[in-house]
Amino acid sequence: MMHRPMDEPLRPHSPHSRPGHEACEPWAQPPDARAVDPAVLSALLDRHGWRRRGGAAGRYARWTEPSGSSGTSLLVPQSRAFPDSDDLIGEALLALSRSAAPSAREVLLGLTVPSDELCWSRDVPGGPGGGAAWTEAERLRAAARQMLLAAALAVCDRAGYHGARHRAAATAALDDVLVGPEPGGRRLTVFVPVPSRPLVVRLHHALYAAREAVDYQRATGGMDAFDSAVQAGVSRELTEALVALVRGTEGARVAIAWAPAAGVPERCAARPEPVEFSPGDLPVLRAAGARYLRTEPSIPVRLTGTVVRLRRAVPGGPGTVRLRVLAGADVGQVRVTLDEEAYRVAGHAHLVGLPVRVHGRLESRGGFRRLTGACELAPVQVDEAERDRLRKALQENLDFFEEACGGDGL
Repeated sequence: MMHRPMDEPLRPHSPHSRPGHEACEPWAQPPDARAVDPAVLSALLDRHGWRRRGGAAGRYARWTEPSGSSGTSLLVPQSRAFPDSDDLIGEALLALSRSAAPSAREVLLGLTVPSDELCWSRDVPGGPGGGAAWTEAERLRAAARQMLLAAALAVCDRAGYHGARHRAAATAALDDVLVGPEPGGRRLTVFVPVPSRPLVVRLHHALYAAREAVDYQRATGGMDAFDSAVQAGVSRELTEALVALVRGTEGARVAIAWAPAAGVPERCAARPEPVEFSPGDLPVLRAAGARYLRTEPSIPVRLTGTVVRLRRAVPGGPGTVRLRVLAGADVGQVRVTLDEEAYRVAGHAHLVGLPVRVHGRLESRGGFRRLTGACELAPVQVDEAERDRLRKALQENLDFFEEACGGDGL
């Protein structure tokens, strides 16, 4: 059964289902035959391993399951030029909905929710019966999620190191992705609906750029190719995902297949070759990740945020505050070290429920979670409704207001 691929908290149902209403799953009911393009159906059957067994040339094609064990056979018209086309498509869809083969559910999903497909596979030692260890399946799932998140971050912005920036938007971009389990734990396939195609296109370009940069480094010893690869979407986050995918294996690969109903994206190959990485690539990928972390510059910003925590070692003197960022940077929270006067202003703003505005530099060290060189901190006026909301939040979180000595509080 298909389910969502994201980390905790996992949603037990797809966005098309409700608890106790399994028939609402996108593959549980066959789609309307009148809305199905025979060419798209045939392309999906071919992609998922169904075997074409002949048929009337130019009129129909007969397809059988990949395993051939259940005897399921589909007669699919080549086009809608024949009077019985709708009937044949309807019978084929009904047979798919009744089939126990995972590939049948994947074909139905591809028809109901047109999606680009990504498949990760790892060469790992087999266990009893050819299965893979539970931990290997978990590592594959975690690496795949890291890679999707890295691609979503690159859609938001091109950077060698994203840190905490754009994290909320990138995570939200993965909400509609569906995942299909593969037996054995060596393969994982996800389905990205066509509206989210920019994520897949970005990952497609980034994987090829990473492969070329690794090859260039191994051939010449130079790391320059990783600098230009940033514009294709390569980042520390992607190199870390590739390390997680390849580590402990004899090799790993990522394959992409475009939704046949949506065609091929611009500047992409119609049938992209899988991109492969081996354990010999790991030192280069790790070095590239460290290089991205080291060279990503700090960013001058003007932040507006609410003070959610204050801390200083002794009464009087400078202190550190944590701001929940409202505007000025794509991060959730930052820590700021302030002089005595600015700290006092931040404390008063916190007590009366006002946000503050401050200039400084968002430091890459620590993941862009710290503002340095803070200056010109001042309260920001807001309307009464917003002030009441901020005051309520303060009352519910009084333990965050810390002037006591001891403990870092941040």
